[in-house]
Amino acid sequence: MSKQPPAIGIDLGTTFSVVAMLNEAGQPETLVNAEGDRLTPSLVLFDNDQVIVGKEALKALATEAEWVAECAKRDIGHRVFHKAIGGKQYPPEVIEAFILNKLRVDTTARIGDYEKVVITVPAYFDEVRRKATQDAGYMAGFEVMDIINEPTAAAIAFGYQKGFLSRDGFPHKPEIILVYDLGGGTFDVTVMELHGREFRALATDGDVRLGGFDWDQRLVDLVAEAFARQHFLDPREDARAAGKLWRECEEAKRTLSVRPKTFVPVDFMGRTARIEVTRQQFEEATQDLLDRTRFTTEQTLRAAGLTWEKVDRVLLVGGATRMPMVREMLRKLSGLEPDASVEADEAVAHGAALHAGLLLAKSQGKPRLFKIKNVNSHSLGVVGIDPLTKRRRNGIVIPRNTPLPTTARRIFRTQKDNQRSILVEVVEGESPSADDCTLIGRCSVRNLPPGLPAKSPVHVYFHYHPNGRLKVRVEVPNTHAKIETEFKRENSLPKEHLDGWRKYICGKDPTDYT
Repeated sequence: MSKQPPAIGIDLGTTFSVVAMLNEAGQPETLVNAEGDRLTPSLVLFDNDQVIVGKEALKALATEAEWVAECAKRDIGHRVFHKAIGGKQYPPEVIEAFILNKLRVDTTARIGDYEKVVITVPAYFDEVRRKATQDAGYMAGFEVMDIINEPTAAAIAFGYQKGFLSRDGFPHKPEIILVYDLGGGTFDVTVMELHGREFRALATDGDVRLGGFDWDQRLVDLVAEAFARQHFLDPREDARAAGKLWRECEEAKRTLSVRPKTFVPVDFMGRTARIEVTRQQFEEATQDLLDRTRFTTEQTLRAAGLTWEKVDRVLLVGGATRMPMVREMLRKLSGLEPDASVEADEAVAHGAALHAGLLLAKSQGKPRLFKIKNVNSHSLGVVGIDPLTKRRRNGIVIPRNTPLPTTARRIFRTQKDNQRSILVEVVEGESPSADDCTLIGRCSVRNLPPGLPAKSPVHVYFHYHPNGRLKVRVEVPNTHAKIETEFKRENSLPKEHLDGWRKYICGKDPTDYT
């Protein structure tokens, strides 16, 4: 009898990553890395032919910043990372794969070989970013069973902690919670209903380029400008000095969460200074960032069709929620005391591990301990041409916040007799203009049945999975034609590149599964 694989969940974060597993009692626990730490910095140092991930890469920011890749998660979905390293351009999912490989190697040394994992993503990640995250897992040697939204994972961890997932742990009434997830580089808000062992998302929104990193950068600017006023030199102009200053400011941000002021040391071109920064200065310099999260929070609540009176709990997730300004804003906005009962840095990984356990149990025919009902974070549409203006328009097929999974159909018509192919462009976004939306990819439908008259219908079906991934199917009515078509995604690495990186990063052949 083969041994049951462990239930592993990974929070692949912008600034820190965490791995959790279910122990023999079915309880989630965090696995430490090779350095004995529960959190692994999500940075990659390219040191000649050696790739170093984690704490040492973080240290190298102060001396070798030009060789360090940081915040790769923010670039997921783009073709290349935002800066060249050693003259080379890396796809961001490859950098993410190096991070995941470090996590895999470290945890394998402690618990033995495993491959099946669940990886978390921001709820506001679009389809392209979700696919790239799955690709990163593949290149790191994993079999990614599923990807799950970070706020949903945090809600599952909360539900487990409160006893909702025990066999007799049904709450007396449904509970509406708003998950406010401000991480290192991304921000999500999700309104969820917890009813028994069912976790149902009602609405979600967010910003994939807003997080604690932006607060750090504002602090860097404050300190650098004060230093420049004293010495007429700007440490931000040198990559290594800027990297060192960023580390000092990141630490200062934590200090300002518990003290009203702090001092940041700056050493640049032979000049030194201790710059005083008060919490009030910091909060004034970042008020617009906080306002962005407040606007998104209110917008998400409206999308769920609720008012604050209907919300039972505001759940805080993500290390940046430790800042007093965040809690004070939510306290005033909601009239509730924000709930910090789950571990801000580890809850997401714990929820992912619980979801991994659910999937493994399901594969063995065991009853499900809980159910997840998600919604899509972006409207899904097809590009069409407006017959009057001749402009490209977004014909929305699946509106945002639609419960998943869902299947929708769009009918195309051939333009001429005996037309043998059509092109389908799929976009995500809310704008009626296709050019203002994100192009996910294209379907080239070839080999239509011969002899079709003009205006013949061609049905294109979209199946949106609970994890936010899309599949496309094409049928021609009144014929036997069911056309298999490859959905070519924008900015995704081709299979042969994925296989090559997989072998390079973790030494595994594409078919090498245990």
